[in-house]
Amino acid sequence: MLKNILIFGFIVLSNIAYAKGVFLEPQQFIAQTFNNNSPKPDKIWIKKEIKEDIKNILGHDIKVIRIRYWNDGKKTAWILEEIGRDKPITVGLVVKEQKIEQINVLVFRESRGWEVKYPFFTDQFKQSALIEDNQLDRKIDGISGATLSVNALTKLARLALYLDKQVNKK
Repeated sequence: MLKNILIFGFIVLSNIAYAKGVFLEPQQFIAQTFNNNSPKPDKIWIKKEIKEDIKNILGHDIKVIRIRYWNDGKKTAWILEEIGRDKPITVGLVVKEQKIEQINVLVFRESRGWEVKYPFFTDQFKQSALIEDNQLDRKIDGISGATLSVNALTKLARLALYLDKQVNKK
């Protein structure tokens, strides 16, 4: 009986450990996005009007004064973070022609909600765009038990699309 309990405990703990981690280093994400020909990083300054829109998208104030991104003239890449339940989820997003081309969970620090890293979930975002009120043009299906992680990725997709629109106004 004790042996079975120990085995069960090991399986549960190994699943939790597996859920957390670095799935793709941010530098690797950028290199892959631009076929190892990464443009120099640029930054968007978070001015008052942008800050207000970001607050509406995220549901809270952003604590940075600038956000770094990469732009090769055809697409932009963003590495953004949002809190899931308790800890930040680091996500890489690629926007092309004001639509999400790619979304990857780079670093996941939570003990729950890790299913958002899989393509069955992230593929829903492909080709999504912003409509009025900076909402996505489609409903993103949730994952039972991962609501906060789903919400975090949805907010970051909206934010990347919004920021892409801002940098391409220039």
